[in-house]
Formats: sequence, C-alpha cells, structure tokens
Amino acid sequence: MKKKITPVQFLLIGYLVLTVTGAFVLTFPVSSSQNTSTSFVDALFTAASAISTTGLAVLDTGKYYSTFGQLVILVLIQIGGLGYMIFIALIAIAAGFRFSLNGKQVFNESIARPGDLEIKKFVKAVVLFTLAFEFIGAVVLTIVFLDRGTIFDAAYSGIFHSISAFCTAGFSLYSDSFTSYSQNLLAHGIVAFITIAGGIGFFVLYDLFKFVINRAKGIKPIRLTNHSKLVLSVTFVLMFFGTVILFFSESANSVNFSILHRILNASFQTISASSTTGFNSIDIGSMKSFSLFLIIVLMFIGASPGGTGGGIKTSTFGIVILFLKKVIINREEVSVFKHTIGESTVNKALAITFISFFYLIIVVALLLLTEGFSLLHIAFETASALGTVGLSMGITPSLTTPGKLLLILTMIVGRVGTLAIGYSLVGKIKTVKYSFPQGNVMTG
Repeated sequence: MKKKITPVQFLLIGYLVLTVTGAFVLTFPVSSSQNTSTSFVDALFTAASAISTTGLAVLDTGKYYSTFGQLVILVLIQIGGLGYMIFIALIAIAAGFRFSLNGKQVFNESIARPGDLEIKKFVKAVVLFTLAFEFIGAVVLTIVFLDRGTIFDAAYSGIFHSISAFCTAGFSLYSDSFTSYSQNLLAHGIVAFITIAGGIGFFVLYDLFKFVINRAKGIKPIRLTNHSKLVLSVTFVLMFFGTVILFFSESANSVNFSILHRILNASFQTISASSTTGFNSIDIGSMKSFSLFLIIVLMFIGASPGGTGGGIKTSTFGIVILFLKKVIINREEVSVFKHTIGESTVNKALAITFISFFYLIIVVALLLLTEGFSLLHIAFETASALGTVGLSMGITPSLTTPGKLLLILTMIVGRVGTLAIGYSLVGKIKTVKYSFPQGNVMTG
C-alpha cells in the first residue's frame, strides 16, 4: 500500500523545491552584478534565507547581485512571506477550482486563519492586506530614500524594502541596513508600522479590521478574539520592556544621540528582533553582551501565528507563561481572559518551545565544532536563523561550508516550524486507545 504524503510533508517539500529552484537561478551569471557564476552553496544560502524570510546573507545583496538577482530574491521573499500555499490558492481560485479535503489541510498547516472565514475569502483578505501595507510602505520609503539617487532609484529601493519589511525578511540593498537612517523618524515609523503589521499575523489583522468596521457601524458585540488579545498583549509587553531595557543597556553606545533618538533606536531594534524583521539601525556587533542576550530571547520568541515572521510565536510564549502561572498558583486549568485554554493547545505550546530550544542547543554545539567563533556569536547567529530574523553579528559570510549548510537547514526548520518538522519525520501516528497505570517519579 502506497504511503500518502501528509500535509506537513507536502508543505516542507514545497519549500525545499522553491529553495533549490531559486538557488539554481541565483547561480547564473545574469544574477550577479559582475556577470559571474555564484557558488551553489552561497546561492542556496541566499535562496533559503529569502524563502524563509530570514535575511541572513553571505553576499552583499545590493552590491553583489544584479537587478535581476535582486528581483529573484524579492520574489522568493514575497512567496515565503505569504506562504506559497496562498499563491497556489490564488491560482486555484482564479481558475475556478475547488479545494479538496487534503488541499484544505495543507493550506491550514501553512497559515492560521479564522475558523469562520472560508479559504477563498481569507486568501482575498490576505492579498488585499499585503498590497495595502506594502503600497503604503513603498510610497513612504521612496520619500525616505530620495537622498540615494534619482526618483527611480528611490522608488525601486522603496518597493524592495517595503516588501522585505512587511514579509519580515530583513534583506536590504544597503550594506549598513538602516544605520544611515538611525535618526530619521519617518524611516523608523514606517518600518515599525509595516513590520508589526506583518508580524502580528493575518488572523489578528482580520480581527482588528472587523473590530474597526463593527465599531464604525455601531454593531455589537465589538470584541476581539482571545487569540488576538493574547497576541497583542504579549507583543506590546515584549516591545515595551525590550525598548526600555535596550535604552538603558545601550546608553553608553549612544551618548551622541538625543533622548528621542535613543528611544527610536531602542524601539526599532526591539521591534526588528521581536517581529523577526532583521533590519538594524545600529551596529549589532558593537552592542553589549547583555543587549545581545536580550535580542536572542526576543528572536527566539519571535512574531505571531499566521503572519510573515518566525520564532516560537508570541501566543506560544504567552501560553507557556500562563502554564507556569497555573503550576505556581496550583490551578487545574490554564486560562486567559476568563476562558480556558485546551490541554492539547497547552501541550503543543510546550512541545514547540522545548523542541525549538533543544534544536537551538544542538545546532549551537555543532557550529562550535565547525566554526572558530565565540559562543555568543554562534548563539546569536543560530537564534537569528531559527527565528528567521536576519540580524547578524557579522560572522555569517565567514562561516565554513558545513556551517552554512547547518544555518540553511535551521532557516528552513524555522520557517516550517520545529514541531511540524517532527510531524513530517514521524508521519501519521495511530491514536492509542489504552493507557498504562500511573507510576510515581520524584522531581526536583
């Protein structure tokens, strides 16, 4: 009997095919500004970084790649940011096809959507949200980049960085990312706006959209779902406290900046890490060890389900904290906003967190064997890859081939999800309908 491919396996295979295809195109001389062939490993790293919307780079995107090469990267970013199933669904809808049960399962594995919204309407909503935010970002960033050359140069750069920001990819045409705009309020504001929009997820965006429309029409009840409230609460807490901590921890490195600009840079870097965007307005390599550790934590937590970002997700982190609260106060159930969270959801959150943490430790250990960098450098780069962030301490281009391959794998794992990868490796498991007698084991 032929074994069927599970939805998660189908999803993983799709990302691998897109990555390898993109890598082959990037090896062509036409993709290079010098009209030379690119090594397959470097092209594979770039393609994996783009499709996973990470932003780690072994080659300078703006200098090394030609316009054609940059557009290939941009297409991979857009596909990876929305999830390739969105594009397949869009084609299917345009052609008038209906989704099979298996097709719906694959789609649901690729992106979280409101249960009351059918796939056709949800895909249209996702596309409209994406076009709206990327258009706004492109217009404003074009104005920001007018100092970079002609209006056409500024527009091209504005479009590229807007798509990169909304898809939380972190790819930049400039070697210094946004450090040249560290005191530009408009640049900080628009990048923060569209990266947060991409990071909180289409589920939350749709929920907020309904909330605003209902309120404008005076329709009741005007309520956000528990998911949206948890995501927004955790996102706000992480960004607020991250900004405050970075403001004080990096005070010695920003003595030449005003208080306002110090707040701007602290918030920009916090938002960049927690939304897994990967742009930087200050030199990451010059930051203090404490600040770098904080960013590692933010990158590990990441953005929110159903969005363009990575990490274990804000809702997962929130559920883990609520679980710890339940244990400490000796409650029987995990609850939030006067609602109980199901045991299966709690178990999934715990599994995602611990599997991701153990995966991070294993990759860090392997990179310490293959590379000659410090633990902090290796841990930072690995967390950035697993969280699909793209922030770097500058060691990525100097990695050995085994090191690059490990990060390529980590970026793909980060995009698909550690638990999903586990499902794809194990395959379909039959439900066990019996249980063993309880045994006592001592703990600490």
